[in-house]
Amino acid sequence: MGVITLTIGTLPKGKKGADMIIVMERNPVKDGKPLGVKACLDAVCAYVQAHEYEVDISRGTGQTVVGVLGDFDEPEKADALMHALRAMDGVELVQRVSTKYKLVSREFPGHNPTVQVNGVSVGGKQLLVIAGPCAVESEQQLEATARAVKSQGAHALRGGAYKPRTSPYSAQGLREGGVFLLDRVKRACGLPVVTEVTRIDLIALLHERADVLQVGMRNMANFELLSELARTKKPVLLKRNIAASLDDLLLAAEYIARGNPRIILCLRGIHPTRNVETRAQLDLDAIPLLKQRTFLPVIVDPSHPAGRADLVIPFSQAAIAMGADGLLVEVHPNPPDAISDNEQQLTFEQFGSLMTGVRAVAAAVGRTV
Repeated sequence: MGVITLTIGTLPKGKKGADMIIVMERNPVKDGKPLGVKACLDAVCAYVQAHEYEVDISRGTGQTVVGVLGDFDEPEKADALMHALRAMDGVELVQRVSTKYKLVSREFPGHNPTVQVNGVSVGGKQLLVIAGPCAVESEQQLEATARAVKSQGAHALRGGAYKPRTSPYSAQGLREGGVFLLDRVKRACGLPVVTEVTRIDLIALLHERADVLQVGMRNMANFELLSELARTKKPVLLKRNIAASLDDLLLAAEYIARGNPRIILCLRGIHPTRNVETRAQLDLDAIPLLKQRTFLPVIVDPSHPAGRADLVIPFSQAAIAMGADGLLVEVHPNPPDAISDNEQQLTFEQFGSLMTGVRAVAAAVGRTV
């Protein structure tokens, strides 16, 4: 797949995770002569292991990162190791990281890959807007929605082909047929596709036809799935579970970042701390808190916490005002007839109003749509 993650050795019992990260140079040179990348990496690993630490290697987007595993309770020993490693051939950076998540932490400088979706650098000045139906129902429904949201400024089309539902009697999606419909409409309308991957065995199918692979909130803690997504090159949209802490979310992202740093975090509401009249509590506070902890872009799904169409527009405007990098919005040609989430999906006209309001808020906070 072009991206690999491996572990050399095992973490000794009682030892903590990687508290030190070594970033290797992509094209090491010494005295004007190129050095072998593998030879430099092997030398670094051998040195670390000779000092009774273990190493964990992640390779992605051309960058090799070595996590040093072990006990760093002796500051002088840790400082000496860092000093020696910085002097070794092929080493670009050695950094201590205190958080449980390493690769996605702001404490890890210089590891800030750009996530591109339809010309939008997600997390930059321009906001990303993804819109479409909760579930793929037909080619006519999907194409009508794609053309409508594209004309109003959306950058990508969302649509669920595989629909994990609370009830086994609820519509489960068109499954593989829905994937092929998404691919067909994508080609007809020129709009990138975002769809949910629910199982490891579906990754190959969706990787070929989708532009962004979504991990739904139910699968945020499916670590086997996240580890396999680390082997892909496609951007991954990772949704926060309704009961997950921010650390839980970032540790889930860490699984993917071990091979694939193209991650977009998505907030979609949490269990309310008190009685609320919405489907969930919109976690607006998480936006600035995540921005303090990670370089990963953060977008908001206003449809699920609202649970009703009349609140989606004010929720969207609030999210942008709080610093969100984009929106994931449910839109349907005729919401009352939708097979799922019909109360929260917007009509085309409502989506146009949403875009007008979001543009105004974005301009007020120095962003564009």
